[in-house]
Amino acid sequence: MFLLNGVTLPIDACFTDPATGIQYPANWLRLASPEDRAAIGITEAPDPVWYDQRFYWGPELPKEHDQLVEQWIGQTRATANTLLAPTDWMVIREADNGKPMDAAIKAERQGIREAAGTKIAAINATATTAELAAYITSAAYSSWSAPEAEAPVVFSSNSTTTAFS
Repeated sequence: MFLLNGVTLPIDACFTDPATGIQYPANWLRLASPEDRAAIGITEAPDPVWYDQRFYWGPELPKEHDQLVEQWIGQTRATANTLLAPTDWMVIREADNGKPMDAAIKAERQGIREAAGTKIAAINATATTAELAAYITSAAYSSWSAPEAEAPVVFSSNSTTTAFS
């Protein structure tokens, strides 16, 4: 990040030196040497400290832990529901007319529900925003068993049979 008289100069944008009125082209900051920049008073400031805006208001300024726990539990449940949705029709079909659902699909659905329960328990076990952020950004949170069932068959106007039989 470059500063001229305390004003941030965006990279790849033209600018004018207010002291001299000289206009500089958009690529000047990239092409100029540190000596050239210093000669007109441009200083280089360190880049702002990065922080994860999902968990912090600013560097070292965490959001309210309890609210984040509630938010991430809701997100976890929503993800589980999204993963279960493609096979929900099979559950309804089984309840409606007794056609059994494939055992592998039942096992996958149970795995998703168990994974969600494990994730929610881990979220609830965190005591600080830093602990919650570490868990949510870990592979343990982001890994879900991928459903391997084929895509459900839907009604087709050209077909005489349906998946709901």
